[in-house]
Amino acid sequence: MTGNFMNEYIEKLNRESNITKYNELEEYAKENKIPIIQYDSLIYLLTIIRLKKVTRILEIGTAIAYSSLQMANMSDDIIIDTIERDDEMYDIAKANVEKYNKQAQIKIHHSDALMLDLNELKSEYDLIFIDAAKAQYQNFFNRFSPLLSKDGVIVTDNILFHGCVEMSTIDDSTLSKNVKHMAKKIDAYNKKLTNEDEFQTFYFECGDGLAITVRK
Repeated sequence: MTGNFMNEYIEKLNRESNITKYNELEEYAKENKIPIIQYDSLIYLLTIIRLKKVTRILEIGTAIAYSSLQMANMSDDIIIDTIERDDEMYDIAKANVEKYNKQAQIKIHHSDALMLDLNELKSEYDLIFIDAAKAQYQNFFNRFSPLLSKDGVIVTDNILFHGCVEMSTIDDSTLSKNVKHMAKKIDAYNKKLTNEDEFQTFYFECGDGLAITVRK
């Protein structure tokens, strides 16, 4: 059995168990070429939330609120602060949160994450999900990791950048200048996580790559 068939089988089981919802938002994102978390990465994320009994979440990068809604759906006790700077994405996300009556759980901050007044956020979070501008991953980590609770988890999505990160470390001759620059930024971030004194990071190949970071 090939990897694709196995992945499809596992995804079918997860979908049939109703772990995830909002399939219509997946279709909307696909039709409009809006990047959202890949399904297998989403399952990893939701598993962490359930096992760690997460209730306070900070998300960097809302897009259409697909991942916010999936996380909020895990428990009525979950409260999410999510940050989105793009005007159009903010409006769509706000409409989706209202459509599914999740305003009590999800608060969208319309701001650049690096400019947001930290007083608008909670003092600490059980989970921080980084899924915004890849070139700013290190800055996001530096700014928001102090808000992580003692036993909290930082999840960073898209650490493989469609395989371009590995290519940039071997033979980047086929990559455009912009892609090469982005890949090297992500590679530097991954290596920085590996060498953090305060944190330990585990890397997963699922989706476009996940980094799971916890305090040592």
